[in-house]
Amino acid sequence: MMPPELPPLPALTRAESEVVDAYLEVVDLLARINPARGHDTYRGLRAAQGLVSKAARLRDALTLMHERGESQVHASTLARALRVLDGERRAALVGLPGAGPEGEPG
Repeated sequence: MMPPELPPLPALTRAESEVVDAYLEVVDLLARINPARGHDTYRGLRAAQGLVSKAARLRDALTLMHERGESQVHASTLARALRVLDGERRAALVGLPGAGPEGEPG
């Protein structure tokens, strides 16, 4: 059985696409650094080292948008793109794990 087809990405400018991609890269690295979900210090260290360049990429994409006169962020469109790219699940890994049935981390 074939998996369900994902909805198409909304139309984005190249700079908006860069922002979304760079943002998700930063989120993925923050999730790997998250001490509440961590497995070992080396994995977190490697992710933290990569975070610098990914954050710079995000900054550069936002700078490009600003310089091109894209002064407004179309939040609903970008949110749709993030959802299609599994952004909700990926961003949830940055937060604390939920509590289990007896108040213990789950």
